[in-house]
Amino acid sequence: MTTLISFFNNEYIKTTNLENLENFEHFQEICEELISIRKAIRVNVFVINEEINFRKLTKFKNLISKLNINYLQILSNNRETIITGKSLKINSTFVSEKEINEKLLSPPPSKKDDILHKGTVRSGDRISSNGDLFVFGDVNPGAVLSAKKNVYVWGKLLGIAFAGEGGDQNSSIASLYLNPLQLRIANVVAIGPKEKPKNSYPEIAVLEREIITIKPYLVGMQKTTIF
Repeated sequence: MTTLISFFNNEYIKTTNLENLENFEHFQEICEELISIRKAIRVNVFVINEEINFRKLTKFKNLISKLNINYLQILSNNRETIITGKSLKINSTFVSEKEINEKLLSPPPSKKDDILHKGTVRSGDRISSNGDLFVFGDVNPGAVLSAKKNVYVWGKLLGIAFAGEGGDQNSSIASLYLNPLQLRIANVVAIGPKEKPKNSYPEIAVLEREIITIKPYLVGMQKTTIF
């Protein structure tokens, strides 16, 4: 289950990934940061395989009411969440998991060599692809992902990921929560940081001048970490 909230305007983008809308301590910190933004903000709430009840959604709506918001919408594959959103006069649209992926991260697998895996990748599991590899779920420590092209994880990447297995230096590794044990792109290997990510937006690892560089996976933000 995933709840991803994106705040944006022409000058600002921030995305936070919540396991559910009960995690208000972290969310309140983000709202306090956003209060200072004068230009109107658009808010997209992506709710994947999760029911957000009336109480939670009311509390969420009250929290963001302090912000300068000119548009709010919910995109979800859970019908109960959509019904609740509409009852609170929030623009709510039912979309499939595939459609949300197209709006949020990358196009779903379209080539025969691409692989889509749904669910947690557990310690000891290995998944490889001759094209792109898409994972909808968390990748636990001890799990290994590899792809000849790109690796996309819609969840927490805590294990090992290898992109560009055939030597493609333009390959990348992206995740909603990037805290891997090890990353490898083509022939370059990097050990993951000991500290947990402080950022609340998706990140992508790319190869620049033989160095694996971590950047926000959103247009308009600056790179954050170099391994």
